[in-house]
Amino acid sequence: QVQLVESGGGLLQAGGSLRLSCAASGRTSTTYAMGWFRQAPGKERDFVSALSRSGGNTKYADSVKGRFTIARDNAKNTVYLQMNNLNPEDTAVYYCAARRAYSDSSVSQGQSDYNYWGQGTQVTVSS
Repeated sequence: QVQLVESGGGLLQAGGSLRLSCAASGRTSTTYAMGWFRQAPGKERDFVSALSRSGGNTKYADSVKGRFTIARDNAKNTVYLQMNNLNPEDTAVYYCAARRAYSDSSVSQGQSDYNYWGQGTQVTVSS
């Protein structure tokens, strides 16, 4: 079992930056690939970014490419999502997720591929 706890959300103005953190506990997180998803009010949960088990491969939704960066610190069992140049369309609850990975390089944007989910952290961007 892996427990995931997100933090770092908040309220900010357009153009600002936030860094979300996802702390993992339980079984070692180094065997898991990670992902971030978000759910805006009244919408389905969507893929944001994914990171391979090794940290060497990443994938981003087109809407966040060039603005968001995913990274992991295995020594701290933590995954980060650095979000820059935020706009009101980024307002959502952001969820961290982990999936068992048998390859160092695989990434996935499919929600059904993920085994564990955090409770989410709210990000609100005002115009």
